[in-house]
Amino acid sequence: MHFASIRIVTDDVHRIAEFYEKATGQAAKRYTDDFAEIVTPTGTIALASARTVRGLGADAPRPAANQSVIIEFRVEDVDREYENLRRFDVAFVNEPTTQPWGNRSLLFRDPDGNLVNFFTPVTPEARRRYEE
Repeated sequence: MHFASIRIVTDDVHRIAEFYEKATGQAAKRYTDDFAEIVTPTGTIALASARTVRGLGADAPRPAANQSVIIEFRVEDVDREYENLRRFDVAFVNEPTTQPWGNRSLLFRDPDGNLVNFFTPVTPEARRRYEE
């Protein structure tokens, strides 16, 4: 089994795609007005409009309703990414902070309120967890 993607359901695919393009430095491939993807070497962020899930019934995902998932990216230098993100309108939850498990972490929200974590393993033990 291979993890393939995380899908964010939104009311504005264009706006959220632009945000993730700026945040990740990766271009989104826009297939339609209702669906785009940002492909990274280890997984894909799929961005889909609410129209794509309406047929799923009453329990269909709702845009901007996430209260339990954090979208995480391992980055080379979280402090440099923080400085980059400060150049545009980002709702920061915290500044870069070294966590007890050895990752230096930065939490912020995307335009729909989803939590995003950029982190860099900084202790020897944390770095070993991500050796390829």
